[in-house]
Amino acid sequence: MKRLTGLLALAMGAAMTMGVASAQEVTLRFQHFISNKGAVPKHFILPWADKVMEESGGRIKIEIYPSMQLGGKPPALFDQMRDGVIDGGWTIPGYTPGRFPGAEVFELPFLGSMNAEATSRAAWSLYEKYLQDEFKEIKVLAMHVHGPGVIHVRNKSIGSLDDMKGLKLRTPTRIASKMLEAAGATPIGIPVPAFPEALSKGVVDGGVIPWEIVPPLKIHELATSHTAMGGDRALYNTVFIWGMNKTAYDKLPDDLKAVIDNNSGMMASAWAGKAMDTGDGPGRDLTANNGNEIITLSEEETARWRALGEPIVEEWIAEMTAKGLPAAQMVEDARAWVEEFSATN
Repeated sequence: MKRLTGLLALAMGAAMTMGVASAQEVTLRFQHFISNKGAVPKHFILPWADKVMEESGGRIKIEIYPSMQLGGKPPALFDQMRDGVIDGGWTIPGYTPGRFPGAEVFELPFLGSMNAEATSRAAWSLYEKYLQDEFKEIKVLAMHVHGPGVIHVRNKSIGSLDDMKGLKLRTPTRIASKMLEAAGATPIGIPVPAFPEALSKGVVDGGVIPWEIVPPLKIHELATSHTAMGGDRALYNTVFIWGMNKTAYDKLPDDLKAVIDNNSGMMASAWAGKAMDTGDGPGRDLTANNGNEIITLSEEETARWRALGEPIVEEWIAEMTAKGLPAAQMVEDARAWVEEFSATN
């Protein structure tokens, strides 16, 4: 009897231990909209997942699903996070124009620097000071931007503003559309995964994307000429969010929340921005090695483009002020943060 009692006690103890262990094991499913060969998945998302899993002692398992493998279109990613369809993901607020107006600060023409890591640090500073309420439906882990936008076109060269007239160009966001329209082009909003097909079928004559996304989209095989701005400021940037479903985060025990927190914020935003910078060089080199034409506009020609951007910034300030945002101060702060982090990066 004593032996039976002892065996029962051991069995109950083992069952309780297994229950604790299983309660501590968490699987989180994250989704994004491009191939894992892209710069951010390769240099940020996948290493981030590995780091979190390692620091959790194996108690967190993160599954990464590229190219919308769990279903839906890229503009649905934010709602998928909010609603718990996925536990986390990487998305572009600008894919749903007007929904996240404050985030557009870092999409304004010639506001961001040529360094995505520095500008991403500035973007996180903006989030902390102004945007937490705007994104309150999810747990924001990082806010970052890509490197300077480049104009990629087929069968034409863009050496000046005059060459933009009449072109149909893919655009990622509302603000980028305004800049392309001011330059004389017709902007067409297309999520980046659909850009290659639109370009190959002649739906668009070209579009704007940073260098880092050229290789996975094979834009160097579709476009023939590529134009970058001169100077130290980007034609445009796109803002990205790396986030989690709030309930998925809240359900974590405190020590696992700390693992997520330790891999979030300024550190993660800078890391994601640096991933963009890391991808830009190889993307440009691949394009050059393909024999494509690469144009960098002179300071004088770039100044013409910058002059077009100034009214867009002023219009945005007036529009957002009418919505109750401290828009002028947001732009002033954003520019100051870009200067600060560019100087120290």
